Amino acid sequence: MSIEIRVPPLPESITDATLVAWHKQPGEAVSRDENIADLETDKVVLEVPAPASGVMRELKVASGATVTAGQVLAVIEEGAKSSAAAAGGAGAAVAAGAAAAARTATAEVPREAAKLSPSVRRLVEENRLDPGAIPASGRDGRLTKSDVVDYLDKRPGAATVSPAPAAPQARGGRSEQRVTMTRLRHRIAQRLIEAQSTQALLTSFNEVDVTAVQELRARHKDRFEKEHGVKLGFMSFFVKAAIEALRKYPVINASVDGNDIIYHEFYDIGVAVSTDRGLMVPIVRDADAKSFAQIEKEIGAYAARAREGTIAIEDLTGGTFTITNGGVFGSLMSTPIVNAPQSAILGMHKIQERPMVVNGQIAIRPMMYLAVTYDHRIIDGREAVQFLVAIKECLEDPGRMLLGI
Repeated sequence: MSIEIRVPPLPESITDATLVAWHKQPGEAVSRDENIADLETDKVVLEVPAPASGVMRELKVASGATVTAGQVLAVIEEGAKSSAAAAGGAGAAVAAGAAAAARTATAEVPREAAKLSPSVRRLVEENRLDPGAIPASGRDGRLTKSDVVDYLDKRPGAATVSPAPAAPQARGGRSEQRVTMTRLRHRIAQRLIEAQSTQALLTSFNEVDVTAVQELRARHKDRFEKEHGVKLGFMSFFVKAAIEALRKYPVINASVDGNDIIYHEFYDIGVAVSTDRGLMVPIVRDADAKSFAQIEKEIGAYAARAREGTIAIEDLTGGTFTITNGGVFGSLMSTPIVNAPQSAILGMHKIQERPMVVNGQIAIRPMMYLAVTYDHRIIDGREAVQFLVAIKECLEDPGRMLLGI
C-alpha cells in the first residue's frame, strides 16, 4: 500500500519551511519513525518521521524547496522490500542507481548517526565521518555541529567548512562567494529591522563592581555544584537581579499593543544563546519562582539543545524581558537591540579589572559595563537609569536579593 509522507503541522506563527536534506532516496528501505528529511523553519529544525516501514518510492519535493504544512513530500510503499521498490525497465535502473549512490555516500556512517541532531547528522553524512571518532563537547557527551566543524578543520589538508557556498567568482585575480541566508538568519534580520523601525530605541549605561558576586561564587561554588549537579554561573545572579529591578519598575517588563500598554505580572526571562545557525532566545518561564540552581540548569539545557538543533519552538516563544551576554566573546560595551514585542533588553559585558576609587582609596576592582536598550515610547530615561541602578545595587550587595530590598 502506498503511503504519502506529508509536512507535519508547523508551530504557531510559522507558515512554511525549507526542506534542507533528504536522508532517504527512492529504492531505499525505510523503518517506522525513522527520520527521512529535515525541515528548517524560521526558528528550529524539524525532523520528518516515516509513518510506516517500507521502501521509499518517490520524492515529490527537491532539497531546498519551500514547503507548507500538509504538503506531500514523498511516497513510500508500505511493507515492500528494497529490492522490489522500483519495478520494471529503465525506471528500476534509475531507482537502483539512486539507492546505490545514497548507500555509498553513507556507507561509512555508523548507527550512532541516528542519535545526532539534524544539522550534525547532515554534516557527518556529507563528509562520510565516524561520529565516534570526533571529540564531543555537548551535554551528556552529545556531538555538536561545532565539534564536527573543528574536526574537519583539523584534518590534514582540510578546508574551512562553510554552508553550501556557490562557486567562487573571479574578479581581477580575486574571488568571492555568494551564500544564501538560512531561514533563521533571514528571520533574525527581519526582526531586528522591525524592532528598529517600530520602536523608539535608546540605550543607557552603567557599571557594576562584581567583587561581591565573585567572592560569593568562589566561597560556595564547590558545594553548590555537589548538591545541585550544576555550576554556579553569573547568569543566575543577573536573572535574579533583573527580576528585582523589574518588580520596582514594571513598565520595563511591559509591551506595547496598538495604543495599549500590557503590564506582564510574571517574569519569563529570555536568555540569548549564540549558535552556529544564529542567535536564539530560549525562555526561562516564571523565573521569579525558581532557585539559582533551577535557573542555571534550565539555561544550560536550553543552550545545549539550541546548539544541537533540537530545541523546541515552544522554548523560544514568548518572554517578557531578555538578557544577552556579549562579554563571553570579549565585548566591553554594546547597544543590544530589543527583542520585540518586548520593550527592553539588558546587555552584560566583559568583566575587566580597572582602578576604582573605593572609600577614598584607589583599588583594582572587577568591573562590568551594563547596558539597557529600551522602547522610549513607554519607558522614560529616568526609569531606565533607575532600573540599571537597581540591578547594580543587587549585584554589588547580593544579600538584597534575599531580603527583597
